[in-house]
Amino acid sequence: MKKEKNLTKNKIASAAWRLFSERGYEDTTIDEIVEESGTSKGSFYHYFESKDALLGSLSIVFDEKYEELKDQLDPGMSAVDQLIFLNQELFLMIDNSIPLELLTRLLSSQLITRSEKHLLDRRRTYFRIISDIVSGGQASGEIRKDLTVNELVKAYAMMERGLMYDWCLSGGDYALSRYAKEIMPVFLKGFQEKN
Repeated sequence: MKKEKNLTKNKIASAAWRLFSERGYEDTTIDEIVEESGTSKGSFYHYFESKDALLGSLSIVFDEKYEELKDQLDPGMSAVDQLIFLNQELFLMIDNSIPLELLTRLLSSQLITRSEKHLLDRRRTYFRIISDIVSGGQASGEIRKDLTVNELVKAYAMMERGLMYDWCLSGGDYALSRYAKEIMPVFLKGFQEKN
């Protein structure tokens, strides 16, 4: 039953973000979101009290992307290369299909909300996949063990959020994925076990 509820919520969020990307946030109505998702208005209001409440659901879209990418990970890649691959693919998605205005709204809503901070929810697919990669890297001796998996995952997530935040502050005047391609390998060197 819980899985079915999550499926409905995810359908609504995914449909909303598709429409936001195509038409813009202001020009998308709740009726259009309901129609696009194949759900009902009652379902919409069961999960989201308003259209603004959908802003926090971008993490669902990100997690769907991570689920898709998980199956594309090459087990022969190093843990650091897997993290770089995931980062690049997520940031390419942001560059190509998430309007700057919406990412800015999401980040600002997470700063002022008193309720759940979706981006920090450790139950997310995002955190599970990153934790598995870091844990595997520690087990193989590639990633340092003087920090816990949780500490390393937190640092990685902070770096990604920081890059997104800076991109929003800069008005998207550079390609997020291209900048991350340069900076993430430098950052992730600090994750590697010293020989």
